[in-house]
Amino acid sequence: MALLKVSPLGFPWKTEDPFLFCVYHDDSYPAAQKNMGPSRAALAGRRLGSDFGHPSGWSMYHGEEIPGFPKHPHRGFETVTIARHGLVDHCDSLGCAGRFGGGDVQWMTAGKGISHSEMFPLLDMQSPNRLELFQVSTRTPLQHPSGNLDEDIVVGPGAADVSAAQPSRCAPLQVWLNLPSADKMAEPHFAMLWAEDIPLQKVADAQVRG
Repeated sequence: MALLKVSPLGFPWKTEDPFLFCVYHDDSYPAAQKNMGPSRAALAGRRLGSDFGHPSGWSMYHGEEIPGFPKHPHRGFETVTIARHGLVDHCDSLGCAGRFGGGDVQWMTAGKGISHSEMFPLLDMQSPNRLELFQVSTRTPLQHPSGNLDEDIVVGPGAADVSAAQPSRCAPLQVWLNLPSADKMAEPHFAMLWAEDIPLQKVADAQVRG
């Protein structure tokens, strides 16, 4: 595989394919309050509910107390979310809810329709809380790792350990996959793939940086 071009990340991130949508978020949130969000003083003057690209270096997005994306619908595609550092709180219309991070992977099939929320709780009350989010939407379908959209939801012991952690950085990677026409009305599905169950391969670049 050859490296064709290097481009800076941005919001949005320009792509070569009109069917490939990329957005990069990098927010340095202030120290958390007891409600897992910024202080009221820090929120003063913001367009709460639609706070994007704030000059302070962090945005609330559609959140009003906790940053993130409250309940909203999806249909006809899948999302794969990798939280490399930090935590993401998920809740959906299937009755699934949980907190994941530290390398865990979330795979959600919207199919014929699902509503969910993704919030970014701020847990460090002493230091800044960083969020780094990379989103990709593409028409290329992938095979679900379970091979069966109707299987039971995967759960594991890692959830308890992640929920107890208090990291200052959240760096999820999210991939949006457009389902082929024949599968767009598939049953909605949610699965967790815990970090301890995922093989890890370390690589280095030309400067031997891991």
